[in-house]
Amino acid sequence: FFQKTLTAVKNWFTLFGWSKGQNPISVPYSLRRDVCKVQMTSSQEKVFKQNLGKDTKTVYDMLFHLSGQLLPGVTSSQSLPLDPVERMLQLHRQHSALLAFLKSQGAYLPHVMPEFLLEPGDYKKWIKAQTVVKVDVKSSDIFSNKQIFILEDSIFETMSKRAWTDVLLQVYKVFVLPRVSSCSITDLFSLESVQNMPRIKSEPLSSNIYSPYERTILTWLNKHYEKNRRTVWKDCQKGEVPPMRWIVNFDRDLLDGLVLAAQLAAYCPYLIATHFVRMYTTPRTPEQFLHNCLILVNAMHAVSLAIDIKV
Repeated sequence: FFQKTLTAVKNWFTLFGWSKGQNPISVPYSLRRDVCKVQMTSSQEKVFKQNLGKDTKTVYDMLFHLSGQLLPGVTSSQSLPLDPVERMLQLHRQHSALLAFLKSQGAYLPHVMPEFLLEPGDYKKWIKAQTVVKVDVKSSDIFSNKQIFILEDSIFETMSKRAWTDVLLQVYKVFVLPRVSSCSITDLFSLESVQNMPRIKSEPLSSNIYSPYERTILTWLNKHYEKNRRTVWKDCQKGEVPPMRWIVNFDRDLLDGLVLAAQLAAYCPYLIATHFVRMYTTPRTPEQFLHNCLILVNAMHAVSLAIDIKV
């Protein structure tokens, strides 16, 4: 599940996260590496040879494109110090500023520490810098000391990949999902066929899982599925018209492909006769689920949806 989430995040941000077209990313490697447009190096120490150049796109460019805001304290042509320790400390400060900025916008990232966003070598320097400093801890200060997590190399890589993935997911939540319009939400259930269905509440505190914008999407899914299920599958080849259902999540309720097919049919009705009539309307086996999803993917490819979808 985590790997599928990571792939979806990487594909979306590669395609839509940047100005002036696509920008391939790898999580966490390119995000950790491309932190500044200009990386100053020391020819004597030969510690950091890479010069990214002025055309390199950074995570700060991505944030500016999606939010229209610059990260406080980080300029568009940020450079790093020559000294490896000073460079690491500046990166740690920048990552701290990044997390603070996202949290101020509504992101939920209490489990992500700035050091988890560093390169492995810089993480080791940060651990060393924290452990070599001798502090006279008084009994009254003991609860103010920040806990240090010392992770092995393989565990750190796993933690870093998860941290960067969660950062991107929260960026999507606070800067992309709010663009979903809620002005017509009251009209979504105006049809007679859906008036008796349970409603998805849009109040901010009505769910501790989904945001109001995610619940708006759930409402949209319910509306189009109920409106179109009889039209799409009235001449289905592999069963009867699928029954009414209440769509309340984005995983289990979408597994059989029928709900997404109903959404696509609402905008591309010509796909019904060529694709959707061949779907199982009451799938029960993994093979039938796969059959439906393959048809859905082929339909998306037929209308040239610019999303790299794989089953």
